[in-house]
Amino acid sequence: MQPGLWLLLATQLAALRGSSVLQQAPGSVMVQTNGMVIMSCEAKTSPTSTRIYWLRHRQAPSPDSHYECLAYWDPIKGIVYGQEVEPEKLTVFPDATRSILNLTSVKPADSGIYFCMTVGSPELTFGKGTRLSVVDVLPTTAQPTKKPTPRKKMCRPPSPVTQKGPSCGLLTLGLLVAGVLVLLVSLGVAIHLYRLKRRARLRLLKQLYK
Repeated sequence: MQPGLWLLLATQLAALRGSSVLQQAPGSVMVQTNGMVIMSCEAKTSPTSTRIYWLRHRQAPSPDSHYECLAYWDPIKGIVYGQEVEPEKLTVFPDATRSILNLTSVKPADSGIYFCMTVGSPELTFGKGTRLSVVDVLPTTAQPTKKPTPRKKMCRPPSPVTQKGPSCGLLTLGLLVAGVLVLLVSLGVAIHLYRLKRRARLRLLKQLYK
């Protein structure tokens, strides 16, 4: 681009205002260091042959602002880069009525506001800008604090009382053994009484037949 045109840019960029003719996207973006960014600029009412320039502003716009010409696409030359631009990090290519800016391996120094621009006769038309923030660590979104859900009280059956002493199995076994012993004793007594009665009967019979 001719030096006279850039002198004209310097005098008009102080009163920079975004235009609806050039639509930029996204409005702002935050990426991590060494990441990649893609921006687009579409000329709504301009012919497809309109040349779209990409500029970068490293500080908030002011009368002393410094804008850098990054690159633009020329149908014959291809990508035309500005001064001190690293071609391996920046690519511009057309897409119908849009111009696509692709930044790779970005650093915090690449942060700023990126504008697209078209040159008319004699006015300059700018997009509304894309604010790029390059950080080493992306901020994390705080999770909303969840209120603890009150637990429903559940009725529980009373726990059985633990009985001390011998277990039910031993007690049952003891009762069974005692019952058997009682039966044996009763049987022995009955047999003994039977024998006594039999002897008494035999004696009585002997006395009768004498």
